[in-house]
Amino acid sequence: MQHKPLQLHPDRLFSSDPAVRDLARSLYAEIKDLPIISPHGHTDPRWFAYDQNFGNASELFIRPDHYVFRMLYSQGISLESLGIRRQDGAPVEQDPRKIWDLFAENFYLFRGTPSRMWLDTVFSQVFGLDVALTPDTASHYYDVITNALATPAFKPRALMDRFNIEVIATTEGALDLLEHHQAIEGTPWAKRVITTFRPDDVVDASREDFVDNIAKLGEITGEDTSSWQGYLAAIRNRREYFRRFGATATDHGHPTALTANLSVAECEALFAKCISGKSSEGEQELFRGQMLTELAGMSIEDGMVMQIHPGAFRNHNPVIFDNFGRDKGADIPSQTEYVHALKPLLEKYGNNPKLNIILFTLDETVYARELAPLAGHYPCLKLGPAWWFHDSPEGMLRFRHQVTETAGFYNTVGFNDDTRAFLSIPARHDVARRIDCRFLAQLIAEHRITEEEGHALAYDLTYRLAKKAYKLGE
Repeated sequence: MQHKPLQLHPDRLFSSDPAVRDLARSLYAEIKDLPIISPHGHTDPRWFAYDQNFGNASELFIRPDHYVFRMLYSQGISLESLGIRRQDGAPVEQDPRKIWDLFAENFYLFRGTPSRMWLDTVFSQVFGLDVALTPDTASHYYDVITNALATPAFKPRALMDRFNIEVIATTEGALDLLEHHQAIEGTPWAKRVITTFRPDDVVDASREDFVDNIAKLGEITGEDTSSWQGYLAAIRNRREYFRRFGATATDHGHPTALTANLSVAECEALFAKCISGKSSEGEQELFRGQMLTELAGMSIEDGMVMQIHPGAFRNHNPVIFDNFGRDKGADIPSQTEYVHALKPLLEKYGNNPKLNIILFTLDETVYARELAPLAGHYPCLKLGPAWWFHDSPEGMLRFRHQVTETAGFYNTVGFNDDTRAFLSIPARHDVARRIDCRFLAQLIAEHRITEEEGHALAYDLTYRLAKKAYKLGE
């Protein structure tokens, strides 16, 4: 049987205009092999701490990647059939080859999506596969991938070196003891695999486990977290602990960008209401807003970069949440307002030269109207890249077109992959590099920047801006 070839065109994602394409090629040739800076992501730190082989193709490509299984679920394919573990321990498919065959049968569903581009790149460039994934080639794929994963060359640390990842940041909650980061403390890997402090578990009073988490926070830190001041001291304690394991940034995934600037008495009363477990939705939202302002003050104190990424309606599907838990592909973007929402925080701290905030959004309608003007004025603000649902060629181009004229390039922070899918990291960064070179080539062709400026910008967008924004050294 004649199988379809798997081919990656060398000019993929470049303009179809020959003159612009030639310029993009020239820019890309200089930056394509630069080291990868991955300062915002969700890979598992145990991979790098213990350097154990990945198990099989399904375990690596399907189970950790909500981009993959949310598409399959949208077509009526159950998460149980994909081996996704249930909260109640009920049976799910355990045969990884069956799971892979099901994926291969439905791989056509990913046509035209970023996931298809990332996966094909990994299949071709990481595993050397030269035929397209189809039901007929599923077994060949599974064997090639799974056999390769058992070799020393495919251990996590070896892949880190092969992918030229200079530094990767994982993301852990405030209550995480960072045992995997402890395992590499004092080794050279501690400088390459760092953590990020994400305190949503002790800041979001709408969580079902919030009250228990506040009690655990007190146990871990030895602070009295039944009081407002003790609670703040406990969070400072945890920030310092995370910094010990390389953290240079914090991460805040709130439903909205609301901030607040309440009096101490108001904060004490609001905190007491939240830890009573009887707070209203409005009080919970106000508490999150106040905590963004409090955490900005802490960032000024300890120098950690603050990442704010609002606008996701988390766990939109209650059936999936109840049966499978968080982060199972049911987070949906929502409309987000920034100008009024951020004003209390910016009034208090926005002109402080020690504050560094990176703003993300899932609402593209605010790029030109709100985010670019804010970042184009306040020294503390930078714009995170197109990410998550917009981590795509079109999403990246829309971002550059809409923010550059007001915020420029240097109020942005390069690219981050924001992924749990470790092997896709080079593919994702390659897409961003190609799209940036395409955008810059167009500016050169239109004589809006010089070719020399284009080459300098390509380097900055690929490498330097991320290192600078996340304080990772030069």
